[in-house]
Amino acid sequence: MAHTTGAGTRRVSRRQALKLAAAAGSLPLVHIRTAGAAGKVSVAFWDHWVPVGNDVIKKQVEAWADKNKVEAQVDFITSNGFKNILTQTAEAQAKTGHDIQQFPQWQVLALASSLEPIDDVMGRLTAKYGPVSKSAEYLARLKGHWLAVPCSTGTQVKGPCARISMFKQHCGLDVQAMYPVANDYTAGADAWDYNAFLKAAEQCAKAGVPFGIGLGTTADSVDTAGAIFAAHGADLIDGEGAIKVNSPEVHAALEYCQKLVKFLPDDAVSYDDASNNRALISGKSALIMNPPSAWAVAKRDAPKVAEDCWTFSAPKGPKGRFVPTAIFFWGVWNFSPNKTAAKELIEYLSQRDLVKERCDAVSGYDIPPFDSMLDFDIWKTVSPPPGTVYNYPIRPSHHGVPNIACSSAAPEVAVQMYNRGTMPTMMAKLKSGQSIPEVIAWAKNELEGFAR
Repeated sequence: MAHTTGAGTRRVSRRQALKLAAAAGSLPLVHIRTAGAAGKVSVAFWDHWVPVGNDVIKKQVEAWADKNKVEAQVDFITSNGFKNILTQTAEAQAKTGHDIQQFPQWQVLALASSLEPIDDVMGRLTAKYGPVSKSAEYLARLKGHWLAVPCSTGTQVKGPCARISMFKQHCGLDVQAMYPVANDYTAGADAWDYNAFLKAAEQCAKAGVPFGIGLGTTADSVDTAGAIFAAHGADLIDGEGAIKVNSPEVHAALEYCQKLVKFLPDDAVSYDDASNNRALISGKSALIMNPPSAWAVAKRDAPKVAEDCWTFSAPKGPKGRFVPTAIFFWGVWNFSPNKTAAKELIEYLSQRDLVKERCDAVSGYDIPPFDSMLDFDIWKTVSPPPGTVYNYPIRPSHHGVPNIACSSAAPEVAVQMYNRGTMPTMMAKLKSGQSIPEVIAWAKNELEGFAR
């Protein structure tokens, strides 16, 4: 159950994306059916890392279908090998396939021309449960219209997961007291900033258990680097397309990263999204930035490690506390023969009691899109130890902000920066010994290509 990507979204470069789109037309369509009758609806869900998550949502769809006398077809499509993205691209080109698709975060805007506006469903859901995050709007709202509904299934944040005993022994920090199973704002949480993070990274590196933070170009590395840059106000490109890589804020972020990378693992540059999981579970790392997948694997394979894990909020920087976030969405194709039933199913699956049932089944891994649903008991009761993931969701006492890496730029530019791993690559170059001016010069050349 290794966590291959933070959000189930494998990174694809701009050139790769074009190749994938071209190749998709000649591929056999995966699980594609043509629904002709009004009484049929087909849905393609992301294949959950926690298998029981698939079982629960399938039962929910079947219950809805039975009640509404609709024939429902449910498929689960893995993100391994980009299979979900390939399928979505193929369906968009062929103008046939599932009525509903579950999209990883950048895919909604990438396939916007093939999606049915879903403002009616979002209007009713937000009226009932409150607004969703600005990050969700950034990824799925275009020209004033919602193109997909943010869903809980697969949606996650990637805050720190630390070994309780190692932080006490090597850093003198009690993470359970800093972030208790309560909505209290503690002095320890207030002091958890990037200076404290840097000091702890140094102490753990000297103790032989360095932070398992990667400098590769896969999603976990990109999301962590994005949060560090955002916390320093270091925008590489702004919303108007202006390149800001030589700004004082970027200089300050790189000065910080220059110090931090010295204490990261020697192989951090080659990290993929399973590397940090392995580092934590094997006892070689005191902290990683990840959703609770590593803890869940440890619970199964290394119970003593799981008992020593505590998840909490990201550090704060000069511009605030930014938490790496990955969001999934449910959308309806504009060529769907049963848009009405598809929208009704999405709205049904978004109801609080059903979101709670799915969240409970996956031990709190999934984050609801509505803050009003962050009161589920699962985060308080799941163990070991009890409350280990209570501070996994962004709670009011954290004063945290969901962050999509590179999102200071317009989405069509941001996705290129994200897919290329521009920010962690800058950090990797610092670790290799390049100077800050050299890194900035390299980044400027990269960004000019994206902003054209």
